[in-house]
This record gives sequence, structure tokens and C-alpha cells, in this order.
Amino acid sequence: MLYHLFTYLNEMDFPGAGLFQYISFRSAMAFIVSLLVSLVFGKRLIAFLHKKQVGETVRDLGLDGQKEKEGTPTMGGIIILGAILIPALLFADLTNVYIITMLITTVFLGLIGFLDDYIKVFKKNKKGLSGKFKIIGQVGVGLLVGAILFFNPNVTIKEKVENQYVEGFSEKIGEEIKEIDPVEGENYTWVEHHSTKTTIPFIKNNEFNYKWLINFLGKDASKWAWIIFIPFVIIIVTAVSNGANMTDGLDGLATGTSAIIGITLLIFAYVSGNIIFSDYLNIMFIPSSGELVIFMSAFVGACIGFLWYNSYPAQVFMGDTGSLAIGGIIAVFAIAIRKELLIPVICGIFLVENLSVMMQVAYFKYTKKKYGEGRRIFLMSPLHHHYQKKGIHEAKIVARFWIVGILLAVVSIVTLKLR
Repeated sequence: MLYHLFTYLNEMDFPGAGLFQYISFRSAMAFIVSLLVSLVFGKRLIAFLHKKQVGETVRDLGLDGQKEKEGTPTMGGIIILGAILIPALLFADLTNVYIITMLITTVFLGLIGFLDDYIKVFKKNKKGLSGKFKIIGQVGVGLLVGAILFFNPNVTIKEKVENQYVEGFSEKIGEEIKEIDPVEGENYTWVEHHSTKTTIPFIKNNEFNYKWLINFLGKDASKWAWIIFIPFVIIIVTAVSNGANMTDGLDGLATGTSAIIGITLLIFAYVSGNIIFSDYLNIMFIPSSGELVIFMSAFVGACIGFLWYNSYPAQVFMGDTGSLAIGGIIAVFAIAIRKELLIPVICGIFLVENLSVMMQVAYFKYTKKKYGEGRRIFLMSPLHHHYQKKGIHEAKIVARFWIVGILLAVVSIVTLKLR
């Protein structure tokens, strides 16, 4: 909102209004406002939740320090959602398709998580929202996001094409050209067009096009690529959202891990949305995606601000209100900047937590069927509880998971040049 106001004032030559045209300035402001909102609003919300006795009901799993968490306010994800949405609405370009997509994701997944927490806390139903309805909600969000990113004409990429090949380029790729931008004095032209290309990490000429999977359709492959793309988006959104939910089991674990992932994605968004950096790094240039830096700055600020209250010993838990939303945000953001195939590395913590549960359940069922008695791979799943069972203090487990998260973030950033 402020962005649009100051854009208008800048057209009227209002002194200082031009600052709002800089992504770096608006990102910094989004981060600061997000941090302030989470710190100030967070304190008030925690007091309100205490007053309403909106506390966590803890199942006895035999873990150290578990009983001390009884009664700690939950639904703290409201703090994160507010700290993301307020600065995003203030400083981002609300006509930008990527910002609209991120806002839709945040609100819808936040509502699903809120409904789950509401049933648990106020309806005294420990199971919360049925798993079936959660999946339906996540699939719905994935379907909507996939449709926007595939069918919206403003979701494009821009790539260099040698001047001699520009004329037949549209027919070659089977896509309509949106804009042709010749470079004076050079033998190439920037061509903007719709595409389902994405990035494969660690590989030279690291582009993969979803339509290649249906190339047998010939010239119609581009038209029908949504058959592959949208289901893939649904799978990613559901998997990462659930991964964040699984990780939210120790004080500060999901919040700190998400902040690290957010900073990594912020860097990717900045270089992908900047024609100079993307050209230098020889990566895909995505017009208008630079605006996502503002949204992710708000996301990182919200996570760090929430960590003020969520670090050990936690004064509040995010609940599904926060965990489902932050997982979905990370997934959709990665898809928007075409780094979804890097998610297993960037979100390695989420992946391992998810896999530990799947492996534990599958092995238990298999051994029960084969031997009549279920056996376990881990002492307890998700993985962080396995280490708790081994007697490691949760603060140390969280710190070590953060260190691993930072290492994975560095490896992810290195893929910009290492191929």
C-alpha cells in the first residue's frame, strides 16, 4: 500500500518518494517492520492466550522436560502470519503476480492450520482437524498456486537469444513471445516468454522443462504441460508443508530452520530477479520476481522475531497455524523462483524429519506383519525425538540442527556457480 502511495508521490516529484522504487530499501523496511510487529504484537498475544488459557496439551511420550511444556500457549503462528502480511501489504507491489500468489498461500494455509489448532484448543479434540481435510486443503492450495504460475501471462522468463535465431525462436520453443529487447552493440537479444523451465542443481546447462516429459504431443506439449506441472506443485506444497509441521517439535527448531531457509531463498530471488546478476551467474532471469525479496524479508523478520519468544524455554508455540503456513510459503516461493528441485537440499532438515516418520511407520508395520511384533528404526520419530531419547538436551539438538541447516544453505548457494 505504501509502495503504491509513494509511487504516485514519486510521479508528482515528491522529495524522497523515489526511495520506494528500490527493492533493497523496501526489503530492509519489510524486515524491520516484521521484526517489530512480531516482538510487540507477540508479547500482547502471549498475554492474551494466557488469559484465555489457550495452552498446549502435552501427551506423555517419556521425553525430558516434556511436562514443563504443559500449558504453554499455542496458536502463536498468528504472530508469524501477522508479521509477514502487514509489511508485505505495506511495502510490496500488490499488483505483482508473485506477491499475490504468496499472499494467497500464506492466508489459506494459515487458515487451515488455525482451524486445526482451534479444534484442538477450544473444542478439546486432541486430534484436531482430520488429516484428510488437511491434505484436501494443501492440495487445494497447490492446485491454485500451480494454476496461477502456469496460466498467468505475467509469469515468464527472459533469456538471451542470438540475433540470427530470434525470428524463428517462438516456433522453436512452441511458446508465444511476450517481449523482444535487443541489446545495442551486441549480437544477442533478450527474449521474454512463458515457459515451464526450472533449474536442476549441480548440472551444467542446468535447465529442465516439464513439457519434455510429454514431448510425444509435439507442438501441443507446451499447451498441455500443466498436466505435469500442477500435480508436481501439489506434491511439493504438501510435502514441504508437512515437513515443517513435523519439524515443529522442539523449542525454536522449526522457526530457526525456516529463517535459515528464508535467507537462502531471498538470495536466490534477488539474483534471479536482477538481469545483471543473473547474466553474470548464467542463471535463469525471471522478470518481476525481484519483488519476492520484499516478501521473504518479511518472512525472515517474522521467524527471527517469533524466535524471541519461541527459543528455549518457549513462551509460546506456533502450532499448525504457523508450521503449515511457513512450510507452504517456502515451497511456493521455491517454485516461483524455479528452484523447486533444490528443495531436498535447502529444506534438508524438513526432508529428513519427514523421512524419519515415514521409515519408522513403514518398518514398524512391515516387522509387525512379518514377525508379529513391530520393531523400530529410531528410538522415536520424528528424528529430533530420537536424539532426545538418547539423552541429548533439546537446546543442543536445536543448535546442531541449525548448524546442519546453515551447511545445507551454503551448499545450496554454491550451486549458483558450482555445476
